Amino acid sequence: MKLLLQLVLWAVIGLLGYLLFNAVYGEVKFNEIKEKRYKAAIANLRDIRQAQLAHKTVTGKYEGDFNKLVRFIDTAEFTLTQRRDSTVRDEVQSKLLGVDMQMDIVVIDTLGTRSVKDSLYKGPNPDRYKTMINVPIEGVNAKFEMQAGFIEKSNLQVPVFEAKIAKDVLLADQPKDYVSKEKQVISVDGVNGTHLTLGSMIDINTNGNWPKSYGANDE
Repeated sequence: MKLLLQLVLWAVIGLLGYLLFNAVYGEVKFNEIKEKRYKAAIANLRDIRQAQLAHKTVTGKYEGDFNKLVRFIDTAEFTLTQRRDSTVRDEVQSKLLGVDMQMDIVVIDTLGTRSVKDSLYKGPNPDRYKTMINVPIEGVNAKFEMQAGFIEKSNLQVPVFEAKIAKDVLLADQPKDYVSKEKQVISVDGVNGTHLTLGSMIDINTNGNWPKSYGANDE
C-alpha cells in the first residue's frame, strides 16, 4: 500500500509538472508569435500613415478609400520649394517717414516637383503600398479597416483618419484564453485595447497605439 501511494504521488507530481511546463511554455510561445505578427502589421500601418500624410500635404485631407489612395500615390507629386530671407522697400513706412525704409520678408521659391511614390516607397519592395491594406499574416485573409473624414475643433473642420485591425484577426489561430487576456492589456509595454490602431476618428492624432519596443509609433 505504501509503495502504491508513493507511485500515485509521483504520478501526480509528474502531471502537475507537465501542466505547469505547458502553461509557461504555451504563454512564451504565444508571446513570440504575437510580437512577430504585431511587427509585421505595424510595418504596413507605417506605410499607410506615410500615404495618408502625403495625401493631406497635397490635397488638404485624408483618404478613406484605399483604391483612391493607391491611385494618388501612383500619380501625385510633391511641390519642391525653398525658403529664403530677403529685404524689400517698405512702401508704407517710407511714405510715412519720408525716407527709404526696408523690411524683411521670406520668399518661397518653387524648385520643381517629385513623385510621391519615389519620395516615400524605396528599398527592395517599392510597390508594397499597393498591398499595404492587406494583413501580412500567412493564412489570414483580411484587410485593415480604414476610414477618413473631418472633426470640428475650435470651429474648424480638421481632417482625421484611422486604420486598425482587431487582435482577434491577427491571433485567430491562437488559444482563445491567451487572446482574451491580450485584448484586456493595459500597460505601457503592451498594445492596449482590442485593436492595433493608427490615428483616430475622434481626435487629432496620427500616432499608433503600440509601445516603443515595436519601433517609433509617430513616424
